[in-house]
Amino acid sequence: MIRAPARILIVDDEQRVRESLGTFLRDKEHEVDLASGGDEALTLAAKNGYHMVILDIRMPGKDGITVLRELKSRQPDLPVLMITAYADVSDAVTAMRCGAYDYVIKPFDPEEIALAVQNVVSHNALVRENQLLRLKLAEREKFEELVGRSPAMRGAFDTIAAVADTNVAVLIVGESGTGKELLARTVHRRSPRAEGPFVVLNCGGLPELLLQAELFGYEPGAFEGATASHPGRLEKALGGTLLLDEVGELGARAQLDLLRAIDTRRYTRIGSPLELNADVRVVATTRSDLGADVRAGRFREDLFYRLNVVTVALPSLRERREDISLLSNHFLQHYAQELGRPARSFSQEAEALLLTYEWRGNVRELANAIERAVAVGTTEIVQAADLPIEVASADLPSTGRTLQDIERRHIEAILAETEWNITHSASTLGIDRVTLYNKIKRYGLKRPTRANSR
Repeated sequence: MIRAPARILIVDDEQRVRESLGTFLRDKEHEVDLASGGDEALTLAAKNGYHMVILDIRMPGKDGITVLRELKSRQPDLPVLMITAYADVSDAVTAMRCGAYDYVIKPFDPEEIALAVQNVVSHNALVRENQLLRLKLAEREKFEELVGRSPAMRGAFDTIAAVADTNVAVLIVGESGTGKELLARTVHRRSPRAEGPFVVLNCGGLPELLLQAELFGYEPGAFEGATASHPGRLEKALGGTLLLDEVGELGARAQLDLLRAIDTRRYTRIGSPLELNADVRVVATTRSDLGADVRAGRFREDLFYRLNVVTVALPSLRERREDISLLSNHFLQHYAQELGRPARSFSQEAEALLLTYEWRGNVRELANAIERAVAVGTTEIVQAADLPIEVASADLPSTGRTLQDIERRHIEAILAETEWNITHSASTLGIDRVTLYNKIKRYGLKRPTRANSR
């Protein structure tokens, strides 16, 4: 049984009963408050957080049933133990129907009360433990779409886990399709602002005036065509997170105004002198080299340093080929369930194509390819012909088309890349050292004489 001190309120109009029971429970290391009547009890309960209330049914003024109803209306989960005389058992049954935790009959054994208190404490501890477990599971699920076990992806996950619960700006860098917006949403969901809005502004492809209008909002008459008040994305994101997608596309004036908003937490709509609160967390994404843009004078250096307090680099899919099988199977199960299709696995040729294709569109292109394959496929095994034509027609290596051939070449490439560092290679491949040694032996792989083994 879990033992821990509890904070208890004892409500009884008999001074001797409440004080003796209070002393007994304090000796059990519980924290106890005493109330002589219903109004005092309700006042104390409103001010203090109790783990349990021990409440006499028969009291002058507000009786125990009335107090119970008011307590449960305010705190439905608050355990209330009723004290009743033998002749009042019918009232105790009424109390149970009103949500009482249990009842004891006078004269009672204090140990009976202590046992009831301990049961409540144990129950509450288990509830908290289950809540923590659900939170931990929820935290794991927050990365469910960010599939990957490669060192680069694990590094990105670790960085986000470390800073998400702060308010610092995050800059996410990566090619189109690598999952930058998905990672930004993960930052938001793991932050104290998770209950607030998540608002996206795509900074690319908009004229500068329209971009400023979308970011800061505008008033009627601010420019031609502005006929009504319009809240900007900063205003819509108040208390939450603002994602500036492709932030490098911001024009000079928008960069300056954004810098002021970040520095002062204040901004104005276009055409209005009224300052508004900019209580938002800024997350920005870019596929360009903002550092090079700063050096070329295309992007403000001071804004750059405000935005990249923490930088997370997402690798292209070509740079983490060890994740392709994991991602492919993840998308296969997802789309099979979503589309109601029988697809359960890939043929050897289909998997070989997935492993060797270039994936210039990164994870987004891979997801689209598998969604298409699942949609057109009619069997449990996805065939090469089910894949998009550009993937299905890709050239496989001339020697060997089996999955074992692909695996052998992949392991050989990773070993060469790490100069036959067995520990690093096993980590990159997502296997242990023993498994890697067995595969090296099975495929007859030989270390070049100039390489060092570790």
